[in-house]
Amino acid sequence: MISRAAKIIVGLIATAIMITFIVGLAHSISTGFAGFWGGLPFWVISVSVLSMAVYNFWEECVRKKKDNGN
Repeated sequence: MISRAAKIIVGLIATAIMITFIVGLAHSISTGFAGFWGGLPFWVISVSVLSMAVYNFWEECVRKKKDNGN
């Protein structure tokens, strides 16, 4: 079983890499040929997906769960 500290560190690194990639991709789309209005739908989708990813990191790694014996 992986320790709680290792879960937090690995989860944080993975989430940070994903956020960096998605925000960089959205920035590239918005500043490139598509322009701001062309990239806006991607930004909306990106923000919603990244918020779900951060919530999942919080839920799986940071929040203390009560063990019910299972």
